[in-house]
Amino acid sequence: MAKKKFKTEVNDLLNLMIHSLYSNKEIFLRELVSNASDALDKLNYLCLTNEAYKALSYTPRIEISLDSKNKILKISDNGIGMNEGELETNLGTIARSGTKGFMANLSGDAAKDSNLIGQFGVGFYSAFMVADSIDVISRKALEDEAFKWSSNAENYTIEPCEKDSFGTDIILHLKDDEFANLARLEGIIKKYSNHIPYPIFGQKEEYIPGENGAQGHSETKVVQLNSASALWQLPKSSLKQSDYDDFYKQISHDSADPLFHIHTKAEGVHEYTTLFYVPSNEPFDLYRVDYQSGVKLYVKRVFITDDAKELLPVYLRFVRGVIDVEDLPLNVSREILQENRILAHVKEQSVKKILGELAKMLKNDREKYEKFYALFGKVLKEGLYGFGPDKAEISHLALFKSNLREGLISLDEYKARMSEQNAEQKEIYFITGKDAKMLKNSPLLEDFNARGVEVLLCDDEIDAVVMPGLFEFDGTAIKSVTSVKSAEQNEEQSPWALEVAAKFKECLEGLVKDVKISTRLTNSLSCLVFDESDPDYATQQILRQMGQTNLPEFKPILEINAKHEIIKKLENNKTMIASVARLAFDLAKLGETQSVDDPGAFIANINELVAKAL
Repeated sequence: MAKKKFKTEVNDLLNLMIHSLYSNKEIFLRELVSNASDALDKLNYLCLTNEAYKALSYTPRIEISLDSKNKILKISDNGIGMNEGELETNLGTIARSGTKGFMANLSGDAAKDSNLIGQFGVGFYSAFMVADSIDVISRKALEDEAFKWSSNAENYTIEPCEKDSFGTDIILHLKDDEFANLARLEGIIKKYSNHIPYPIFGQKEEYIPGENGAQGHSETKVVQLNSASALWQLPKSSLKQSDYDDFYKQISHDSADPLFHIHTKAEGVHEYTTLFYVPSNEPFDLYRVDYQSGVKLYVKRVFITDDAKELLPVYLRFVRGVIDVEDLPLNVSREILQENRILAHVKEQSVKKILGELAKMLKNDREKYEKFYALFGKVLKEGLYGFGPDKAEISHLALFKSNLREGLISLDEYKARMSEQNAEQKEIYFITGKDAKMLKNSPLLEDFNARGVEVLLCDDEIDAVVMPGLFEFDGTAIKSVTSVKSAEQNEEQSPWALEVAAKFKECLEGLVKDVKISTRLTNSLSCLVFDESDPDYATQQILRQMGQTNLPEFKPILEINAKHEIIKKLENNKTMIASVARLAFDLAKLGETQSVDDPGAFIANINELVAKAL
């Protein structure tokens, strides 16, 4: 029997489990029970949908037994089981992204990092926090052969063995007495796994009082340790907040309480139950393309899948929970998930319910809503892109920074101030960029600030994509300040100002579409704007990041402040026009949080102008 070496990334993971993540060791039992429940889910589903399995007769259960004297703990299930190849794949090599994802997200805080274990699908290895060695004996359903996987965390072996029935036994040879205690194990089960949908049986010591004055004694009995109830199917009136919180931690592998939950039972044409949670922490894969869906689908309390991203739109991918539908076929396929009218109805109503609850929170508990928005506002705003059916509802939930107010405001609050303070204002204005502080001081806002006109400061990356497509809000047009045309000139411009604009355009040929005299600038020398049909710098950058590498070149329009002292003094220093033209362009780019094309030339230009001015 040859010993096999773990791959490098698995060795790194095991070393971390054994030597670093020891602050919350009890989660090992949560992870092993969760794996056993998954194995029962798989077999239960096959027995209902696959003819080959329908003849199997079994009662799903998980058993926990302890030999405290020899410090041996066994977790058994009669689920789907594993054959030799699956033991190798699932326990020996971990040819999956989970390990790397787990290692990449470590913070160095053992308490926090231990809570990541279940989220990355590497929970089995947490058992090495409490065990010197582990044996896994498994026999796959409908197969006759059984195999034993054994490891001391340095290497592993797989060999044939005997097992009377299908399922898996995980045998832990404990390091010490910390978990060789029945009461401790029962407490952990009730804490983390009370609502696992299958019964968990285990030993429990009970005191039997003596009769007729005889001394009492203790007996060890096998009893059910968990409630094994589908919590989402219980009446809301029978559940406490702690029940909801505990169930959330079980399905999400999160150690923190959720921010809030939404429990709904729908009856009528379509009957279904949903229990949704919004976490109080960002899921680790929130911004990954291959994110894991956080919602499990059940049909009549039978687990179907936890990998159906079709259940909720992408902009709600932070939601965790359960959807249990009464009138779907059990053998529902991915194609049916995408096309089924019943599921489409459930999805539509679920989205409506979630957005409705968020709207109530925004109105009634602003502090809590802003906490939610700090976590998931960027993701929620993805729903503003394109022409989705929920765009109007999401626009009422979006929050923005402002040039005139501290904190965050909604578009409803913007319009309320607009009607109170600027009755003649007909449009909502925004500016996009990388940093709200720089946007607030942008030359583009000088005229808006002078007139007391509010501008939304959109400094999230997603804003550059979604805001140009948010054409209106409740009948009011929304416009970028870069596409707002300069006001009509109220006075005739001096011939010199017009000459400077023409000269600047010559000097900046190939860099700008045009050079114009600005009416929006009051203090700054220059600013850059774009034609209404052209994307600004921030939007161009995001579009390229999204893969649109063949974008045409959109040249900006340079606006100059004819009343600025530099423009006036140029009349007596015409030899400096080319240098000042380039300076005005580069300064305007910096004002847009863009880098100058040639930093060396920019510095040389500054040095030359300063030297001539001294």
